[in-house]
Amino acid sequence: MTDAAKPTLLVVDGHSLAFRAFYALPVDSFQTRDGQHTNAIHGFLSMLLLLLQNEKPTHLAVAFDKSRVSFRTREYEEYKGNRGETPIEFKGQVPILQEALKALNITTLEKDDFEADDILATLAARGQAEGYRVLLVSGDRDTIQLVNDDVTLLYPNTQGVSQLKRYDPEAVVERYGVPPQQYPEIAALVGETSDNLPGITKVGEKTAVKWLKLYGDLQGILDHIDEVKGVVGDNLRRERENAIRNRKLNRLVTDVELELELADLEARPIDEDAVHELFGRLEFKTLLDRVMKIARGETNGAARAAAAPVEREPAVAAPVPTRPVGEELAAWLEQAQQAAPAGLGLHVETAGGEVATIGVATADASIELPWQAGHAEFGPFEAWLASDAPKIMTDAKAQLKALIRGGLSVDGLVVDPLLAAWLVRPNLTEKNLIELVDRYLGETVPIGDPSQLVPEEGSDSGAPEFAWYSVRLAPLVLAALDEGPRRVLAEIEMPLVPVLAAMELRGVAVDHEALAALSAELGERAAGLAAAAYAEIGREVNLGSPKQLQEVLFDQLGMPKTRATKTGYTTDAGALADLQESNPHPFLGLLLEHRDATKLRQIVESLDKSIAADARIHTTYGQIGAATGRMSSNDPNLQNIPIRTEDGRRIRVAFRHGAEYTELLTADYSQIEMRIMAHLSGDAGLIEAFNAGEDLHRFVGARIFSVDPADVTPLMRTKVKAMSYGLAYGLSAFGLSKQLRIDRAEATQLMKDYFERFGAVRDYLRGVVEQAKIDGYTETIFGRRRPFPDLNSPNRVLRENAERAALNSPIQGSAADIIKVAMTGIERDARERGLASRMLLQVHDELIFEVAAGESDELEGIVRARMANAAELLVPLDVQVGRGANWDDAAH
Repeated sequence: MTDAAKPTLLVVDGHSLAFRAFYALPVDSFQTRDGQHTNAIHGFLSMLLLLLQNEKPTHLAVAFDKSRVSFRTREYEEYKGNRGETPIEFKGQVPILQEALKALNITTLEKDDFEADDILATLAARGQAEGYRVLLVSGDRDTIQLVNDDVTLLYPNTQGVSQLKRYDPEAVVERYGVPPQQYPEIAALVGETSDNLPGITKVGEKTAVKWLKLYGDLQGILDHIDEVKGVVGDNLRRERENAIRNRKLNRLVTDVELELELADLEARPIDEDAVHELFGRLEFKTLLDRVMKIARGETNGAARAAAAPVEREPAVAAPVPTRPVGEELAAWLEQAQQAAPAGLGLHVETAGGEVATIGVATADASIELPWQAGHAEFGPFEAWLASDAPKIMTDAKAQLKALIRGGLSVDGLVVDPLLAAWLVRPNLTEKNLIELVDRYLGETVPIGDPSQLVPEEGSDSGAPEFAWYSVRLAPLVLAALDEGPRRVLAEIEMPLVPVLAAMELRGVAVDHEALAALSAELGERAAGLAAAAYAEIGREVNLGSPKQLQEVLFDQLGMPKTRATKTGYTTDAGALADLQESNPHPFLGLLLEHRDATKLRQIVESLDKSIAADARIHTTYGQIGAATGRMSSNDPNLQNIPIRTEDGRRIRVAFRHGAEYTELLTADYSQIEMRIMAHLSGDAGLIEAFNAGEDLHRFVGARIFSVDPADVTPLMRTKVKAMSYGLAYGLSAFGLSKQLRIDRAEATQLMKDYFERFGAVRDYLRGVVEQAKIDGYTETIFGRRRPFPDLNSPNRVLRENAERAALNSPIQGSAADIIKVAMTGIERDARERGLASRMLLQVHDELIFEVAAGESDELEGIVRARMANAAELLVPLDVQVGRGANWDDAAH
């Protein structure tokens, strides 16, 4: 019987896949109104529906672990003993998941004294014997041993469950170098950390495979144990019982007594009433639509029904794109704009960063333009592109850059569904058009690489189809936005997209020679520090190895232990800095200096490698991702350059103006977060200080310590500054005492004195968290929202983390909004005035500009005005400006 003619048995390891779904999807983004967490359920069911659609099983079951106790824990008490407590948010989801599977009429199985893997092994053996094609879905590597010509393993190859690696016998050999039945022997020798099964010390996969090829199997290795040379041979002889025990425990049971026949697992129609009730209670509208589509499409079993498309609405086919040119193109665009006044979908496919194909679409029609720059027949399209006619583009920035490189002007971008979806769910962002289509339309786009939007060979998907999806997505995502976030999208985020695209294309001139010299110097410094550190302990060690550092610090030098970890004691930077403070030692001081030098050299080398052929660095700005609204800088990251160190200054010296410009201009907000704090809290004392132009920290210090401002010492000012900023981030008395190196009593008194004199700040900080518990979100001055469902979590750790984040979110988010508003205004003013000067970089609260000859004063006037008036606060926004030949010289 051919595989196509065989019935297909699909068996899923329920706990394994649910746990992966739990950790793949953020807890706080999947929660019902009454507080029930649903991320594991949602992720699992999404994965299951895709499996049903793609694999079309005729028979299916989901196996669960009955408990942590099994025959393996009796054999070896420490089996899986390293696993912590199951997260409370996960525990309550498993019974509901099983209820959902019951509503879908899918059999669930569990067995006392056995694990889910044993049920998979038993059903696989039965299926093979009875002529089934068997598919196993599990994230436990032990199931690799079950793979054969009739049994295939689908294994999640990422943390989540959306991408499954298909392991047949050939794939197992390709990955591990041995056939599937020998994989457990590798695991026996190497050990399995997740099961708390230690292997043979210093034996990894390569060594285990080499031994198996030499001696045949584990028993053959043990029979020739005296022939194994070196340290690993000694370890094998000493620890052979580990391998024997591991092999005994990782052997899956293939004859568990199950009170059913394979015929009992045949796919059956769903219980529509139960599905409606449960999915409604879980607020799974998209998943409900997908399941009910299955029910409507077929009635003879969920598995065969799943072959039907799964979308929100009845199946919608993409319009077949046409290729109009000349007058025909102009007519098409005019008719399309009349049919879709809210905007046309636009998508640009690129090749090597250049425009290749362009698609334009309404919800009912699409066109394809195989782009050829300069051809007169595309004139109508170029005119439409440069007009303010509304356009909808998903993940627009990269496409805008390609269009600009091609000499095309673009205007009228009104909606980017990816940005809109981020504002709907800032804690969990869909990363591309494909994921948006899945979430909002319930459809699967047939492409090869979702991260790059690469169509599969022979696929109908391309620029016109992606444009069509964009125009269909826009109203759905916009409908999910409340008024405030919708205003943020229209007035802040969308106008910023072309600004960022232009800045990325411009880049910033960087001196390669200066960076190379600094890198060499840092390398010499690191080598010297390492040599001095070795001299202190009388031997060489790997200063980057936590294991070797633990041995030096805690065994050889006998220093106090740091925080315990699974592998001993932490050697992270914070813990070692605290250790050096409390128990100074020359070796530890040199180690910390060596780390700093090494880290800085890595930053310098990363910058140097990023210098493009035009001698400029072109960073990429991440507009989405941070829940607060802050932007990131990537490839390279310009935000991790040290600000206040001499080495950081030397890096900035390498950032210079281009040859056709005269200088750099930098502009920075002074104490913007404290000014926002004063505005939001309405505290009269803080408002008075800012409006009077006082040194804020000196002013506050005078109030707290009851002295004249002139008598506030540098130490007093430092304490006040740390506390003022710390309070906005939820800093506790303990955290303040640690930061300032003062005792906890003094820190507590300092905070008490602060709040006595600035009571409105205390009231605001209390109120913002309490209001967020009621609303479920915080909000910036401009209306940007950030959800905080964990504020009402029964888990204390999650709740307190959410409270700390909620304290600062309105402040940090408002700061992010303010600088974005300023950037858009500056770019617009410079363009309208015809300035050649241009904005290059945004780093934290600082903007960097390249100044053309004779334009310094005019540019500075624009920058100051736009930054100072980006928001109406109860206190002024103070802007500091500097000029110079390089970034450091232009500091202020």
